[in-house]
Amino acid sequence: MSCKTILPCRSVGGVIRVPGDKSISHRAIMLGALAEGDSVIHNFLDSADCRATVDIFKMLGVSIVQEGSHVIVKGRGIQGLHEPEDILQAGNSGTTARLMLGLLAGLDMFAVVTGDESLRERPMDRVTRPLSLRGATFQGRSARILAPVAVRGRYPLAGLNYKIPVASAQIKTSLLLSGLFAEDPTNIWEPYKSRDHGERMLAAFGADISIDGNSVALNPGGTMTGREISIPGDISSAAFFMVLAASLPGAALTLVDIGLNPTRTGIIDVLRAMGAELKVAHVREEAGEPVGNISIIGGELRGTVIDAPLIPRLIDEIPALAVAAALADGETLIKDAAELRVKETDRIASVCSMLRAFGARAMETKDGMRIIGGGRLQSAVVDSSGDHRIAMSASIAAALALGESRIMNTDCIDISFPHFYKILEEVCAGA
Repeated sequence: MSCKTILPCRSVGGVIRVPGDKSISHRAIMLGALAEGDSVIHNFLDSADCRATVDIFKMLGVSIVQEGSHVIVKGRGIQGLHEPEDILQAGNSGTTARLMLGLLAGLDMFAVVTGDESLRERPMDRVTRPLSLRGATFQGRSARILAPVAVRGRYPLAGLNYKIPVASAQIKTSLLLSGLFAEDPTNIWEPYKSRDHGERMLAAFGADISIDGNSVALNPGGTMTGREISIPGDISSAAFFMVLAASLPGAALTLVDIGLNPTRTGIIDVLRAMGAELKVAHVREEAGEPVGNISIIGGELRGTVIDAPLIPRLIDEIPALAVAAALADGETLIKDAAELRVKETDRIASVCSMLRAFGARAMETKDGMRIIGGGRLQSAVVDSSGDHRIAMSASIAAALALGESRIMNTDCIDISFPHFYKILEEVCAGA
C-alpha cells in the first residue's frame, strides 16, 4: 500500500502549472479519432484515466502516437473504427466508460466495456437508458446496468429528444457522441448547465451543433476535420492549490494557463464568497476554451452555502473546498450534491470521514454535508480508499494541519494528477 508522509506547510508561494484538463483530454482523443485527418494535441493529460481512453481507441483501430503530453491522432472518420477483439478496459475512468457507451451505440458492431473494481460499482443506466431509445442494446449486471456492459450497436441510430434528470456532462456528451451516428437530430435539455467541453470541441471539429441556454441540438451529417488542440491546465487539479493558498494567511500563489470555462469556474465564485483574495488575469481563448492565470493571496475565510446551480460547476472540487470550509470561520452547507454518492467512493461519506480524522466537525446530509469551521486541523492518518480526489484533498488538509500526517493509498493520484506531490513540495518551498 502506497503511503505519503506530509509535514505542515508553513508558507506557500510561487508560480505553478498544473497538467492539462482531464475532461478536454478525453474528448480530444475521441473526436480526433472520429474526424477526417490528423489531430495534434498539446498538453494532453498523461494520466491513468486518459491513457485508458487512448488504449481503447487503439483497440478500435486508431493510430495514436503519444510522447508524454504530445499526441497525434490519425482520425478514421465516423465509420472507420474496427470491432474490438477483446474487452475494452476503462480502468477507473467513468468518463471513458460512459462516453464510450455513447460512441459504441452508433457502431454496427459488438463490444464490451468494463473497468476496475470501483468503476464496476458505478451506475451506467444513466446513459444506457436514453441510448436504448435510439436503438442500441445493452446488457450488464443488476438493474442499474453495472459493468461489464455489453453493447450491440446500430447504425444509423434514431433521433432523440431527451431531458436529462440531473445536470451531467458525461450523460450529455455520451448522447451527443451517439448523435453523430443518428439519422435525425439530437436535442438535449439539462436542469442546469453542466460543463460544456463536449459542445465546444464538437463545434471546433466542425460538427453541426447549436446551444441555447441549457439545451443543445446536434444535427447529423456534418464532416469533422482533424485539427490542432492546445489543452489548458485543469482547474479541478488547480483547485487543491487554490484551496491551500486561500486557507493559509500570507500565502501568495499564481497558477498559469488554467482553463476558465464558465461551466467549471464555480470554485472561483465560492472562494470569493468565502472572502479569498483571488484575481484572474491574461484571459485569452484557445480552441474555443477561455484560458488565463489565477493569483491568490491567503487570508481568513468564512463559511458559505454551496448549492444548485453551482454544484454542476464544481462537483469535482467539493472535496478540496471542504478542506477550506473546515478552516473557515462559521458554517458551510453543501447541498444538492447527491451525485457525490456515486463517484469513485461515496464522496459525501469519504469527505466527512476525512475531515473528522483531522479533528474538524463535518456531518453528512442526504445530499451533501455541514461543516463547522474555525478550528485548527490536527495531524491524522487517512486512507483514500483509492479515490484520487480524496487522496489529494487529504494531502492539502495535512499540509494545513498541525504535526505530521500520513495519507494511505496514494497511487490512485496518477488517475488525474501525476506529479501532484512534486508540485506540493514546490509551492511549500517557494514562499
